[in-house]
Amino acid sequence: MIHFNFSRKAWAWFSFLFLISTLSNAQDITSELDALMGKQFKEHEPGAVALVVKNGTPIYRKAFGMADLEHTIQMTPEHVFGIGSMTKQFTAVAILMLVEQGSIALEDSIAKFITDYPTKGHTITIHHLLTHTSGVKSYTEMEKWRKIWRNDLTTQEMIEVFKDEPMDFAPGEAWHYSNSGYFLLGVIIEKVAGMSYGEFVEKKIFEPLAMKNTYYGSRSRIIPNRAMGYQRGREYRNAEYLSHTQPFSAGAIMSTVDDLWKWQVAIQNNILVKSETIAKAFTNHPLKDGKPTYYGYGWMLDEVNGSLTREHSGGIFGYSSNAIHLPKEDVYVVVLSNCNCNSPVEVSIRMAAVVIGKPFPEPTAKIKLDEKYAKSLVGVYNFDDGSVREITLEDGQFYSQRTGSSKLKIFPQDKRLFVFETGLTNLQFVVERGKVTGTVFKNRIIEARGKRAKSPKP
Repeated sequence: MIHFNFSRKAWAWFSFLFLISTLSNAQDITSELDALMGKQFKEHEPGAVALVVKNGTPIYRKAFGMADLEHTIQMTPEHVFGIGSMTKQFTAVAILMLVEQGSIALEDSIAKFITDYPTKGHTITIHHLLTHTSGVKSYTEMEKWRKIWRNDLTTQEMIEVFKDEPMDFAPGEAWHYSNSGYFLLGVIIEKVAGMSYGEFVEKKIFEPLAMKNTYYGSRSRIIPNRAMGYQRGREYRNAEYLSHTQPFSAGAIMSTVDDLWKWQVAIQNNILVKSETIAKAFTNHPLKDGKPTYYGYGWMLDEVNGSLTREHSGGIFGYSSNAIHLPKEDVYVVVLSNCNCNSPVEVSIRMAAVVIGKPFPEPTAKIKLDEKYAKSLVGVYNFDDGSVREITLEDGQFYSQRTGSSKLKIFPQDKRLFVFETGLTNLQFVVERGKVTGTVFKNRIIEARGKRAKSPKP
């Protein structure tokens, strides 16, 4: 057996070196996160606030840009934002709280609670609404909604907007994001709990968790530290007015990064519902045919360079948001922005990747390909998900264009692997016996395989 006999001086020196190394690593991470946030959110433009927590300890909390352009008020970490569809997490947990109380069951038909809702011969369950597999058309996709979004409407008046629309599909047969589905969940909460949705989340969730800067949103209510919301056309402008009666339980909540961390702590520690109950929110619920939806109840289930995530983004007039939790690494990243023109989804994903030591590559060319080989990659590829993607080469720059979508730059990392200009998606060419026969498209957890078409697209 080998024995190590360190003196006190040796231990002190070792501890000092370890501390220096730890501090240096923390400084490096901070610099990288600063660079990511600073690149996207400029000093004199609408801004954002970011919070990063690792192993229960905040390691990064900073504000960028402006909270109010008209009054030149700089952003601070305490500012309040509309969180948009991140509201769905609160709605989902509210439903699970009522399930634990025995007031409702996940397989209950919505007709049990909204008796006059036309289900068109189908059984639409609470589970279907939670997982976006109900087939109920989302009112935010309807042209007629654009004409009424300023109006204060009752829940019944809002239901009238979408209830008679054709179903997108039979319940459980497909997945399609539906704000209407989560609106109906809010109505069910009100009927079962005997109070408004706003009262429920404030009394049953915000107050018990001491989320003192989180609100059921309102344009007329005085909300301290509210960051003004912006949109952008040719220039920045105040966000279009939207009555908060319309996003309702699908997107009306406002909050801060600190309060959302309190929310995350409550979820991780099973404060509102039991562990076996919240586990349903993090289950990748399949369709009837067994295909995964990558959605639980109010959380999307994805990955960051192989590390599984629970996450959700949000977008509402004047604001955009994203929050990611990586349970294995115990890392939480939340970024809130006061312009729905500047989504924090990509930057928050990149930040999470940096913190777990798996950064995404920068979207730049790492090598220069031989001209003959480069031309051999050009062509049309048919993917197993039914999509068609064309690879072109123009003045030395590669592009990928999916039918019906815009043309995107792609950059070679090696002879086969290309990264898209966003940096989060890649395309790998399949080479067999010296010939390019196909590609593999990877957008985080979604993967599709493509075969080279025998003839060019007409």
